[in-house]
This record gives sequence, structure tokens and C-alpha cells, in this order.
Amino acid sequence: MSKAERQATVETLTQAVKGSPNIYVTDFAGLNVAKITDLRRRLRQAGAKYLVVKNTLAQRALAANQVTGLDDHLAGPTGLVLAGSDPLAAAKVLGQFAKEHQKPSVRAGRVDGKTVDAAFVKRLGELPSRDELLGQFLGCLNGVLYQVVGALEALKEKRSAEQAS
Repeated sequence: MSKAERQATVETLTQAVKGSPNIYVTDFAGLNVAKITDLRRRLRQAGAKYLVVKNTLAQRALAANQVTGLDDHLAGPTGLVLAGSDPLAAAKVLGQFAKEHQKPSVRAGRVDGKTVDAAFVKRLGELPSRDELLGQFLGCLNGVLYQVVGALEALKEKRSAEQAS
């Protein structure tokens, strides 16, 4: 790769990193081209990008965007997940894909300006979606309403019993 090509690659990568506040560093060793293509497709559907990068070029692009804390994790075969503004969807895709294929492994990440470890990204991927959380919340509210109605009915029956006697 010539110096001009490297510079163009760094500039392209710098722009991509600039547009993504949430980044995950992964190790894709052991994945063949078909599996990486499948991972890219799934991430694209979730609004994220998967880029296989050279470590030195990634370090330059991250430094150009003042992204710190990820340099130590740029070693060996590296793929960057540019999750855009929603860190949850990309983390879910990574977690699901890793369960199916045991790869890629997440090394670290940057979520909303903070460097996080692989365990945090895994927990993030296990969180329920917004719709699921809203459903759980509404279910709890529904349960409380049934309890209130039950208590009012019991009070009504008690008064009816007292008046009958």
C-alpha cells in the first residue's frame, strides 16, 4: 500500500469514526469471508458498520478524532464496529453473532465518550430493547391497577356484608 493510499484510507476512516460516537473493537480471527459478510449484513441492518482495519491506520484515525483508550486493544486482526448513535443495537448483534459462531470477540469499546471493557459491551447487548422495556413497564402498571380494583371490590363486599347483618 503506497503512502497516498494509506493517507486516503486514514482520511476515510477518520471521517467514519467522526460520525460514530460508539465504537467497538473486535477480534475477528477465525471467521471466514462468508461469516464476516453475514456479520456486516446484520450490523448494517442495525444501523452500524463493520470495518476490518490495519491497526496503525486505525490508531491514526482514532487519534485524529481525539478518541483515547482504545489504542491498547489494537493488536492482531482488528475489526471496528461503528455503531452510530445507538450502542445497544450493535452490541445485541455482536452478542447474538458470537453466541452462534463463538466469534468475533469484543476487546473494548467506546460508548458515549467513555472507554468500556468487553464485559460492559456484553451486558449492553443483553439488555432488553426499548419496546420490551415499555411492555414490562406497562405490565407492572396493569398489575398495580388490578390490585387496586381488587382492593376496592373487597372493600365494597365488606360494606355490603356489614349492611346486610
